Amino acid sequence: MPAQPHPAARLLPFAAAAAGVGFLSLMDALMKEAALATGTYTATVLRSLFGAAIIAPFWLAQRKGWPSRNVLKLHMERGIISAFMALSFFYALTKLPLAEAIAISFIAPLIALYFARVLLGERIRSKAVFASVLGLIGTLVIVGGKLGREELTEDMLLGLASLIFSAFLYAYNFVVIRRQSQVAGPVEIATFHSGVGGLVLLLFAPFLGSVPQASALWAIVGAGALTVTGAMAIAWAYARAEAQALVPLEYTGFLWASLFGWLFFREPVTLPTIAGTALIVTGCWIATRKPRNPPAVAAS
Repeated sequence: MPAQPHPAARLLPFAAAAAGVGFLSLMDALMKEAALATGTYTATVLRSLFGAAIIAPFWLAQRKGWPSRNVLKLHMERGIISAFMALSFFYALTKLPLAEAIAISFIAPLIALYFARVLLGERIRSKAVFASVLGLIGTLVIVGGKLGREELTEDMLLGLASLIFSAFLYAYNFVVIRRQSQVAGPVEIATFHSGVGGLVLLLFAPFLGSVPQASALWAIVGAGALTVTGAMAIAWAYARAEAQALVPLEYTGFLWASLFGWLFFREPVTLPTIAGTALIVTGCWIATRKPRNPPAVAAS
């Protein structure tokens, strides 16, 4: 009978995933600032290229050689998905408040649960569904409290449409991360994630590119570094736990977004935000609880 992992070790993937979400939430704040200053496309493509430049030397130092054809296909698939996911999401950030944009994007983890079932064959546990529903309800409370007080504008509708498009790509991205993390290490994944995404977006430079504002470069470089750090943390976590167990931790991104939205853009935290956050945290707690009666190990 194999030894049971220490409880602290069992929680490490969840801690890594939560930390990764925090890094990426700070990256979102920096990217909103950069996109407003120098344009969404320019900020997005430079973020990817800076990120690749930061992490590529570490991957080359490992001297593991070029990935196999099947692994490279996964890297290419995720890089292409991430390129358009990021572009549409950062565009939405220029039209909507940071915290509310993050909240609306939480439809992605809910969709991802069912993608994981169809594409990965993972069994959807009832507590995972319940946790995601709690998170979604919390998100609706927050969004309702915000949007209910404002008139819908063309910019807001464009932002919402971009977020929905990005959320579907993000949901599929969860599934690719799970497959990718089984066959490649975090450094390799982070290298190809930024590198492929940057090269794909670079194809549109003749049509969408512009000279970046010098004042935005520091934010873009910081966003590139945070992208790499967050991607590595999440890849490490997804290699050690099921996608449906980790997905609800995405909801903690709202906590970070509320903090960074206030620090960077003075976006207030309202009562609906507090109520919705309580539901989100409860959902995350339920998702990460250890079952009382673990399945018996069959005798060999």
